[in-house]
Amino acid sequence: MALNRLRPVTPGTRFRIANAFAELTSDKPEKSLLVPIKKSGGRNNTGKMTMRYIGGGHKRKYRIIDFKRDKMGMPAEVQSIEYDPNRTAFIALVSYADGEKRYIVAPTGLKVGMKVESGPGTAPEVGNALPMSQIPLGSMIHNIEMQPGQGARLCRSAGSSAQLLAREGKYAAIKLPSGESRLVLANCLATIGTVSNSDHSNTRKGKAGRSRWLGIRPRVRPAAMNPVDHPMGGGEGRNKGGQSRSRNLIYAQGQKTRSTKKGSSRLIIERRKSKRNSK
Repeated sequence: MALNRLRPVTPGTRFRIANAFAELTSDKPEKSLLVPIKKSGGRNNTGKMTMRYIGGGHKRKYRIIDFKRDKMGMPAEVQSIEYDPNRTAFIALVSYADGEKRYIVAPTGLKVGMKVESGPGTAPEVGNALPMSQIPLGSMIHNIEMQPGQGARLCRSAGSSAQLLAREGKYAAIKLPSGESRLVLANCLATIGTVSNSDHSNTRKGKAGRSRWLGIRPRVRPAAMNPVDHPMGGGEGRNKGGQSRSRNLIYAQGQKTRSTKKGSSRLIIERRKSKRNSK
């Protein structure tokens, strides 16, 4: 994909690095696959703010994405590659032989006119979804199920993919983008390829207003707060405030947050590398 470094004609464009959206082929979504989204402003059903720094933003509609790929054995033709305001990846509109249309997460290299298919016996080509028991070892995969029929749970964001390492019995070993290696049931579906829009992480908003358009409100530094508002707040002058921690006294580094009794721990072969241990 391509990025545009804008000319500094205004303060907002001076540092902006924008997505060129060269892969997109349509700017009008399929109306039958749109549903309304009601904004919460970070508040729960009683009106209490449970997530800070959320509010405003442009009005959106949700695109219904087919994460289950349960229309087995029927080829679908890619009609368009589109932008989705609700996720970092691009999406592809596919039309099945019986006339039904669905959205899928678009992998890198998927073009208009190509055919995609799902189910056992499908060729391991870009955009096809098939059980990991039938995918060649070493392949890059995304949209990975954790339970058969559950729908994709892993590797759904822009540029992400996992590598299929091995198969042993009813399990398949995969290496995730975090560096973690884990076992997943081999009859779970996964899609061949890497998720599109890989340069999303290289873009720069350029100005605060662009964050407001996305529904992100300004975030206050903990050290700038008062002691009543945050454990790191208060003090005369610029105090460090001790070890970095959250508002609920959870340390930013070093404290284990995963339950030791979690059942899926036995499926993890190698833990992800922490930033502190990698230095």
